[in-house]
Amino acid sequence: MVRERPIVLTPEGKAALEQELEQLRHVKLPALLERLQQLSNEGDISDNSEYEDTKEELVLTEARIREIEHILRRAQMVAHTGPGDEVRLGSRVTVIDDEGVTEHWVIVSPEEANAAQGRISIESPVGAALLGKRAGTTVVVKAPGGEIRLTIQRIE
Repeated sequence: MVRERPIVLTPEGKAALEQELEQLRHVKLPALLERLQQLSNEGDISDNSEYEDTKEELVLTEARIREIEHILRRAQMVAHTGPGDEVRLGSRVTVIDDEGVTEHWVIVSPEEANAAQGRISIESPVGAALLGKRAGTTVVVKAPGGEIRLTIQRIE
């Protein structure tokens, strides 16, 4: 029997997934179904690339809906009790690299990771290197592009 790992979400991550699910169910899915109906009413769909693209987008949208539903069913909320002295799931971390560039990240589960929004996974090279460390600590991250040295400035 395969045992699935627990899914732990931050309150913000859970809210974002719930919002995405609502948008997919009530806006995107109906729009795709309506577009498919329009395209099929226009005539021959056997060689219609727009119809095929819309059908593919519908399949991907339905798959994402099922994925989010699965995540939310199994999700546990992170017990965030305010600022801690170590980086943990849900921590807001400020780091500075060797070139003096400061970055702010929230450490999250893979299901809510989004680097563009400053939310990095505990399973990413950076997230894994920071986990369990204290402010003032310098970590070396082995990334695909080489090693990066980061100093933890603040943990919230």
